[in-house]
Order: sequence, then structure tokens, then C-alpha cells
Amino acid sequence: MENNDEKLSFKENWTIFKFILKFLLPFKKYFILAFVFSVLTTILASLMPFVISTFMDSYLQTQKATDQIIWFFAILYFVLNVINSLAFFFKWNYLQNGSIFVNQHIRKIVYAKLHTLGMRYFDQKPTGWLITRVTNDTDLFNFWQMLFNAVTSFLSIIIAFTALFVIDHKIALIMLLFVPILLLSVVLYQRISTKVYQLMLKKRSELNTKLNEYISGMRIIQQFRQETRLKDEFEATNEAYYGYRRRVIQINGLLLSPLVNFLMGLSIIVVLVMFSARSMHTIVAAGLIYAFISNVQIYFQPISSLMDSLSSFSNGIVSASRIKTIMEETQEAPTNQTVPSVSTDRNILNGKIEFRHVNFSYDGVHQVLKDISFIVNPGETIAFVGHTGSGKSSIINVFMRFYEFYEGEVLIDDVDIKAYPKTELRKKIGLVLQDSFMFVASVTDNIKMMNPVITDEAARSAATFVHADSFINKLEHGFDTKVIEGGAAFSAGERQLINFARTMVRNPKILLLDEATANIDTETEALIQKGLGNMRQGRTTMAIAHRLSTIKDANQILVLEAGKIIERGNHDELLKLNGYYADMYRLQSLQKEV
Repeated sequence: MENNDEKLSFKENWTIFKFILKFLLPFKKYFILAFVFSVLTTILASLMPFVISTFMDSYLQTQKATDQIIWFFAILYFVLNVINSLAFFFKWNYLQNGSIFVNQHIRKIVYAKLHTLGMRYFDQKPTGWLITRVTNDTDLFNFWQMLFNAVTSFLSIIIAFTALFVIDHKIALIMLLFVPILLLSVVLYQRISTKVYQLMLKKRSELNTKLNEYISGMRIIQQFRQETRLKDEFEATNEAYYGYRRRVIQINGLLLSPLVNFLMGLSIIVVLVMFSARSMHTIVAAGLIYAFISNVQIYFQPISSLMDSLSSFSNGIVSASRIKTIMEETQEAPTNQTVPSVSTDRNILNGKIEFRHVNFSYDGVHQVLKDISFIVNPGETIAFVGHTGSGKSSIINVFMRFYEFYEGEVLIDDVDIKAYPKTELRKKIGLVLQDSFMFVASVTDNIKMMNPVITDEAARSAATFVHADSFINKLEHGFDTKVIEGGAAFSAGERQLINFARTMVRNPKILLLDEATANIDTETEALIQKGLGNMRQGRTTMAIAHRLSTIKDANQILVLEAGKIIERGNHDELLKLNGYYADMYRLQSLQKEV
């Protein structure tokens, strides 16, 4: 279903329709009430022409229309019109609210589903693509309107045809001859439009992806003067989207409402011709013709509305197919359900870490970790060094359970990591990444991560503990200072200090540092090192280091190359080994001196 270039078969359409319909069931009362009021409006719309017809034929034509009779019919028509308007209001109100609630429900479910998916899924999907799924594709407001109109239109057609049959059954039967033409146009429209809608929505998704990418990378774009090239790429995609949109408009203009209006005009001509022929032999009441033509219009109006809604149906089916793809996605985040010994009350007490012959692959084909084994005792520090792509961050990803591994064992306190509940792992393991993400909120809220359980005092204490208070207190509003998007007003070092405080406020037992000092500025380097020193005290630490000078005091240093451990030992032992680590250390020392 992911390939939106493929045409959906009838069976696939039906499967998607049944899938999306189940989201409507919790809110069915709104649609049932809307249907009841819709029936009332349809009945009143069909009866009101008879009021005028009766007045014209029985009183106006025979000159028996007294003031009392005129007022009676005027008041009757007015009352029916008021009731019809009120019924229409309630129908519209219930229908609109029901559609909004269903959309909101779908968006919440899709968003919740995304949180269950593993990192591998997000590695494969562009951010703009995901945003389109959660925002545009879950907006099925017009789709629910179309489904409701389909049901009520069918009812309106039956009521209007019944009225036509009561007036003149012979001419009414002729009106049925137009139905096969309409059905043929529906089938033709569905075959043509679904393919075009798929292509159009695909281009819209590409537009959102490009916008997200361009806006996020605006600094790089301007720095390398890529504005013209990217502008041309965006315009090409936008022009393709416009082309498909224009084709949709052309198809809708040919096969939807204009076709129905043409057939309605043709049917009125047939009615007038037949009544004219009949008037050659007998008297035909003008009110009767008025009532018949009015009900012919009522007969075709829901068909016209239904035809116009077909575009929403095609759009909705394509969007629903994408929602279905996400909801059926199996690349979920690692769970502990496969471990019989998993316990919700199992706690990490000491923080001992052990990897036993762990192999790992992101794609199931190319191994990025090969037979990784090591032990870190409680309170000790182990560091990983190596070139980009050597597997350092993959060890952190496996340990954090961002990705599932299937070969080897990872243990905490001599217990399989899969036996711990996910909440315990997130609570007792603190992760500090190279890039610290800042939310648009106060500094305090960024440290607390908006967790109401954590007090402001705890956030301030954590900031003091990692020496972040020294620059926070200098801000205009201190800890209450609002952080702009991405924390752009802070230096890289200041953002990292806030990130340290964010980690330490939860008092983790195990600390993971993924190149936490890679991009720091010289102004805050001293504070960073002091903060790291405090953070590591009494905690088991796994650190990925670019600057080897920052891990000289580590209990163990593992050197990785192509997913394998090629050297291990402490700083002094590795220097004596005079191997890969020693070469890296001497090179960095030389660069520092230069």
C-alpha cells in the first residue's frame, strides 16, 4: 500500500473503506442524529411544493383564493420552512461536530502509533512525509461528509421519486432511465480520479518534505549559496503538484456536477414535452407541473451533491490507505514481551553493565557490531573511541533499546536488559547526546522536560550541580528566561550544560555520553568538564569520546574499527601498546600544540 503510484483495486478500496470506517463508530450518535434531521428536511422539501401546487390548482386557478386562504397557505408554508431550516441546522451541527471528533480521534491514534515505532522506522521516513501523514492525511472531514451525503442522498432520491410517482407514475418511470448514465459516470470517475489523486497527494507529500528540509537547513543553504538550485527544485515539484491539481479540477468539471446539471435540464425538457403533449387532449394543472418539476430538481440535487463528493471519496481513500500503512507498521520499538522473566517491579540497583558477544545490524544485512563483549562494574567508566562508522553510537543505541538486537546478550546487574520494564530503563539511564534539543519554553521547563513531578527547586539544584547556574543566573529572567526555537540564543556549550542538568535532575544510575563534548565552545569548556566530573561520580558511565584527553581517567577504553573491538585497556596500557589508540592520541596532542 506504500507505493501510491499503483492503482487501487476494488478489493483494496473496500478493505481500506472498512478499515477507516471503524474510527467513526465511537461517534456514531452524532451521525445518527444528523441522519434523523436529514430525513426530516428531505420529507419537508418534497412536501412544500405540494402546498404551492394545491394553492395554485385548487384556489388560485379557480379564483377561490380569499384573504383567509392566502394567509393560511402563507403561514403553513412559512411554518414548514422554519421547521425545515431548524432541522437543517441540527443536521449540519451534528454532522460537522461528528466529523471533527472523528478526525481528532484518528490524529490522536496515528500520533500515538508513531510513538510505538522504533528508530529504524524514523531512519527510513523523511520528517516532512510523517508530518503530512499526521496532519493532512488524517484530515478526512470531507470524506465523512461524503459518506453521510451518500446515505442521505440515496434516501432523498427514494423520497423524491416516490413524490414523482404519486404525481405521475408514467413520467416518473422515465426519470429512471437517467440512472444508468449516472452510475456509468460514477464508475468512470472513480477509475480516472483515484490514480490522479494518488499522484497529486504524493507530490504534496514531497512538497512538505522539501519545505521541512529547506527550512531546517536554511543556514547551510545560505552559507553555500544554494538558494537558486533549491528554489528551482521546489518550483519543479510545486509545478508538478499544480499540474495534477489542475487535472483533478478538469475531471471534476467534466464528470461531476456539470454532468448532473445537464441531465437534470434534459429531464425537465422531457417532462415539459410530455406534459405539453398531454395538454393537447386534456387539461393539465399548472400546479401539478410545478410540483413535478420541483421534485425532479429534488431528485437530481442529492445526485449532484453526491457526484461532487466523489472527489472527497477518492482523496479520502488515498489518505486512508496511508493511515492504514502506518497503523499496520511492524517496525515497532523493542519490547520486553518476549522475555518470560520481565517484571514491572524489577529495579536497577548497582549499575553493572555487561555485553556478551553482541552482534547488531540496522538493516538485517550489514553488521555494524561484531562480537562485542565487555564488562563495566558499578561506578566505573568505559570509553569508546574510533573513526566515524566504527560502531560507537550503535552500542549506545542497542543499550538504550532504541533498536532490537537478536544475537548476544546485554545485561544490567547480571539480568538480561530485556527483562527490565522500559520505564525503569528510561528512569535509571541518563543519555547526553552531542546535539542538545531545546524546546520553546522556560529554562526551568527545559530542564524538567515539563514533568510536573519534578520541582523547580530540583531543576535549579541540577543546574547548580553541573555548573550551568553560572550562566543561567546572568540571563535577563534567570531560570524563567524563555528559550527560542532550538535554543539558538545559547552557545553550543550553554545548551549542553542545560542538557546535563536535564539528565541529572532524574538522578540516573547509569550515564551515557555520546560525544557530549564534541562541539563545545572554549568559553564553556571548563564548565563542561567540571559538570562531567560531577555527573560521573558514583555512576556507571559509558562515554563516546572524540577528544581523547577527556577520557584519560576512564577505567577501560575500547577502540573500535568496522564494528569490532581492536584494542582495549586503560589510557596508559593503550599508550604502551603503541597501536591505533596511541597514534590517535599523539596526533591530537600534536594538533593541540600546533
